[in-house]
Amino acid sequence: MQALLYRRSVWRYLACAAAARLAPRRFFPSLAPLSLETVPFDPPKGWLALVPRLCGICGSDLGLLRGAESPLLEPYASLPFILGHEMVATLAEDAPGLGLSAGARVVVEPGLPCQTRNLPPCRSCREGRYNRCERFLDGELPPGSFLGFTRRAGGAMATRTAAHPSRILAVPEGLGDEEAVLTDSLASALQPVLDHYPADGATVLVIGAGIVGQHVVRCLKALGGDFRVLVAARHGRQAELARAGGADEVIAARTRLELAEALGARYLPTTLGGGNIEGGADMVFDCVGGSRTFADALVALAAGGRYVMVGAGATLTGVDVSSLWFRELTVAGSSGCATGPDPRRGGERVRTYALALELLASGAYPTAGLLSHLFPLVRWREAFGAAFDKRASGSVKVAFDLR
Repeated sequence: MQALLYRRSVWRYLACAAAARLAPRRFFPSLAPLSLETVPFDPPKGWLALVPRLCGICGSDLGLLRGAESPLLEPYASLPFILGHEMVATLAEDAPGLGLSAGARVVVEPGLPCQTRNLPPCRSCREGRYNRCERFLDGELPPGSFLGFTRRAGGAMATRTAAHPSRILAVPEGLGDEEAVLTDSLASALQPVLDHYPADGATVLVIGAGIVGQHVVRCLKALGGDFRVLVAARHGRQAELARAGGADEVIAARTRLELAEALGARYLPTTLGGGNIEGGADMVFDCVGGSRTFADALVALAAGGRYVMVGAGATLTGVDVSSLWFRELTVAGSSGCATGPDPRRGGERVRTYALALELLASGAYPTAGLLSHLFPLVRWREAFGAAFDKRASGSVKVAFDLR
């Protein structure tokens, strides 16, 4: 089969990191240890064979190709691996245990917790929080927390792939491939919204209006709460999509004075450091996870506020954290998805991936413009180039079309 294979190469990884510092919006395919190759199809025993239809490019894929992954996460991957975990696929065989026949369209929840490794459930898996699984390094699979970053569990940037039956969900009738391929990015945004659902009357600031930020806005609105949602967007197209998704206000907030004015808060000038803000947001969803956004978020939060890192940040530099203790803020992170309390069902825990599919199939979740680019697999260099340079390409979600 044909597949985009990422191989281990320390010097190429470091070269990508150096190039990204010089030109952060450029993809350097000649440096990346990535190539389209013919490889054997050898899925784990008991997994179901799939034929990918669409596969999205995720921010974690871009972070890898930028050389920006945290060294602490190295043990949670195994090389070489086939990229791609945001998939819509068809079953290549009957799956009577799922009540599905060959040819049925499915999506795949990409996490690889205890059940996929034929292990008894760990504490986190027993609690339904399998995104926190404590055995990503154990069992019948090589180390890896999700598909596309694991040697024996190849991703969907390929002409064939496979998935554990427990990870497969049928695509509802009437939901097109172009909407269904958004399921994974939506679920990754939905999980922190469910886990940190704002109180009615709250002011919520969403920093970053890429695909995950767009989903956070739409999730906040779709779940029916009564709060004010502001979005900090960098590009004009992102601002348009945030408004279409239900944002109450979209801001550029290039300075803390502008941020304070948008929040309806008090700006406090400081001799050094760019100023402070008093009485800001009740909650911040940081969908970037960088040093600047983390610093601004801490300043923008009112006393007792909550910061949620949704964007997969690695290292932070030069951040003044005095607001964290001075205002008694709460800082939380979010990784992938599992189950979460649905506010529309009285806090009943539901499978986040299934709820994401439900929202997409409802007809009330605005998706226009979110899937911005489709490329055949052979044009993988162009696809990653478009995903890297959002300003030039206008990309939001870039995906491979394997149909």
